[in-house]
Amino acid sequence: MNNKSAGSRQQAAGSDANSPLPLDKKTGQPMPPRATPGYYPEFNTLSQEAFWDEATRTVVLNRVQNTPPIRFFSADEARLMTAICDRLLPQDDRDEEHKIPIINIIDDRLFTGRIDGYRFEDMPPDGDAYRLGLQGVEEIAQHMHGHSFVDLGPLEQDQVLLTIHDENAPAGAEIWKRVPLDRFWMLLMGDVVDAYYAHPFAWDEVGFGGPAYPRGYMRLTNGRPEPWEVHEQRYDWDAPQTSLSDVYGPIGGAHPGRHQPTGQEGTH
Repeated sequence: MNNKSAGSRQQAAGSDANSPLPLDKKTGQPMPPRATPGYYPEFNTLSQEAFWDEATRTVVLNRVQNTPPIRFFSADEARLMTAICDRLLPQDDRDEEHKIPIINIIDDRLFTGRIDGYRFEDMPPDGDAYRLGLQGVEEIAQHMHGHSFVDLGPLEQDQVLLTIHDENAPAGAEIWKRVPLDRFWMLLMGDVVDAYYAHPFAWDEVGFGGPAYPRGYMRLTNGRPEPWEVHEQRYDWDAPQTSLSDVYGPIGGAHPGRHQPTGQEGTH
């Protein structure tokens, strides 16, 4: 269940039905992992580090060179959390050297106690919410498929997570009384997205040239790239057959009478 997915689940003849990779829309074949997925091939934000001030350069390079260790989650929780992150924002299209350590970044926030400065009154502290929520994910997986979440295939994992997104969890009722489904979903997805898109490798993917200070921007209209950026090179692709990546719907599901927000929202 991948916000980056953009195609139908129709599979061209001859493609690998079990591949987790996005499919080339023309050939139906899996697209191999690469250092820079997305529409800005070979773009490298870090090539601009000489133009940043020392404080900025230190912060950005630290995100690439120093992956924080797992200190908050237990070994079992980390394994489960890794599997969840792999479905919420899959990185199968990245080569191993350029995968972003999402769980490590979330773990570091929880271990150090960093928060947004507020907490909803119906939510426990973030660390407790995660531990309870992970238990809830396990209960749903066992209820739906009779196995631990980490032992399920990607499509079954997506089905489990979709019940949380849709606020229609079939198990774990006592847990979800303490951690409301919609709050847990937003906490989880917020952390996953923040961790991913704060990393320079993700900047390469979306063509972001990194911090402009102290150089500044010069091309502020018509969507033109800066001289140190590159032009977008779009291509068509389909979601993997092993996922619900291309299934879109509002958070909370399409319940009759529920206010439906405008615009596109992904299942993840």
